[in-house]
Amino acid sequence: MIRFLDIVFSLFGLIIGFPLLVLLWVIGLFDTGSPLFRQERVGRQQKPFTLVKFRTMKPGTASVATHLADGSAVTPFGRLLRQTKLDELPQLWNVLKGEMSLVGPRPCLLNQTELIEARARLGVFHARPGITGLAQIHGIDMSTPEKLAQTDKTMLDSMTLSKYFKYIVLTVLGRGAGDRVRE
Repeated sequence: MIRFLDIVFSLFGLIIGFPLLVLLWVIGLFDTGSPLFRQERVGRQQKPFTLVKFRTMKPGTASVATHLADGSAVTPFGRLLRQTKLDELPQLWNVLKGEMSLVGPRPCLLNQTELIEARARLGVFHARPGITGLAQIHGIDMSTPEKLAQTDKTMLDSMTLSKYFKYIVLTVLGRGAGDRVRE
């Protein structure tokens, strides 16, 4: 059922949101010269995939976990995208393709070995990674790998349809702060 909802919502979001996506892409073109950001992440069954987001940092910024990123690298437009979660919209394509879900553990970088090991040990990689989830709405980021992996496991073990909607709504309302860049 959740995969069906992911397909419906991501398709709906991409179609209805297309004018907004184009507008953000054009503004991003002027902001950074390269509005889309692509990065290899660890997906379901530890299979790598390319995550797509709107670029919020200056091109050439080191590719590190968000909690390690330099806050001064975030552009003014990028800051607005992050605050409104609009930088995440291109990930609807990843959801539609089946690489991600709307709700699930945030996909980590290939070099985050401690988090990868903890998630593998707890079986977190059996699920699709998500745009948001329990860790994000509780402000838990990748700086605490063991705690993040355990929170992901708790979310997956207790996932219901109502919690799926709850995590999405809370994120839209601004609670999704688990992967913000430190100032």
